[in-house]
Amino acid sequence: MGAVTEMRQIMDFRAVLGGAEPIGELFEALEQREGRDGRDLPIARGSWRRPAANRRLSPLEALDGLKAAAGLPAHLRVAADRFEEVSVRLDPTRETYWCTMAPSGRPSYTEGLLRGLQAMQRSLVSLFADTPEGGEPPFRYFVVGSSHPGVFNLGGDLALFGACIKAGDRAGLSAYARSCIEVVYANHENYGLPIVTIGLVQGDALGGGFEAALSCDVVVAERGTKCGFPEVLFNLFPGMGAYSFLSRRLPGTAMREMIESGRLYDAEELAGLGLVDVLAEPGEGAAAVEAYVARNRKRHNAHAAMYAAARRARPLAFAEMVDIVEMWVDAAMALGAADLRKMERLVAAQDRRRAHAVSAAVA
Repeated sequence: MGAVTEMRQIMDFRAVLGGAEPIGELFEALEQREGRDGRDLPIARGSWRRPAANRRLSPLEALDGLKAAAGLPAHLRVAADRFEEVSVRLDPTRETYWCTMAPSGRPSYTEGLLRGLQAMQRSLVSLFADTPEGGEPPFRYFVVGSSHPGVFNLGGDLALFGACIKAGDRAGLSAYARSCIEVVYANHENYGLPIVTIGLVQGDALGGGFEAALSCDVVVAERGTKCGFPEVLFNLFPGMGAYSFLSRRLPGTAMREMIESGRLYDAEELAGLGLVDVLAEPGEGAAAVEAYVARNRKRHNAHAAMYAAARRARPLAFAEMVDIVEMWVDAAMALGAADLRKMERLVAAQDRRRAHAVSAAVA
């Protein structure tokens, strides 16, 4: 185990990426530029880093090290990965990493799904860090989609929200919200990797689900899918990226209309607003992603640099997301009994929708 640890420590991530910072150093640099204390990402000082010599490897890190030591090709390493409520595969021919959300309960951001996404994100960085100097990157495109029929993601875990609010558990609700923005912000920053991220929306994306899609460089959506922010219906607002992402892509009036109306937009409308980049026919979303990659692979270097330049021109500080999410927690803790009943009715509707989807799949 000591040899594996030493091997991992001497690998120079920046040499692989041609000067790009590893994810932990990236976030630390962002923090230093912001000059804000107490707002650092746990992943910047924790498990995203290469393990220190005096720290025992976690099971995930040990597995990564053993797979790297064995010299397994990246796609076989990915095939061996197992994450909670997330399935993954790497297509070496198309240089595309596919991440599929598969929550075991409601198709929302459950605590299990968040843990799985965090572990998956750590694995992405390990794949690049373990690439031999001068070697080809393990992949160039990252795609996130969903296995749930008709749903990309319905957003926050409303049942958890209600339980925390009723119990007066602000710390629990804040910790959950913090996990959400850590996941979505890491995706927005492309994990500090020279990749293009793609959101594959083959079903409805509501609230946090829509925020997650908007954190990607490219959004591919099937016609007929619906996206929007229904939080205003139960007297709340979307606090995990909506303002940060939309304010950098839409005029103020259009952004306010989208958030304050609570209405759902179809994929065609969102394409007209510039929020959907590729429209696909129903059931053809994955094929549309493959076609997009095939068209653009020769221009990948330019596109990855362009998206990085766009983030630099319209920088998003993690501290901004922290401030907004704490405002969201304050607003959530102030919800009254009538608001909570509306939230409970939405949870019941989600349960019925999930039951219908399961029945249809079995039939």
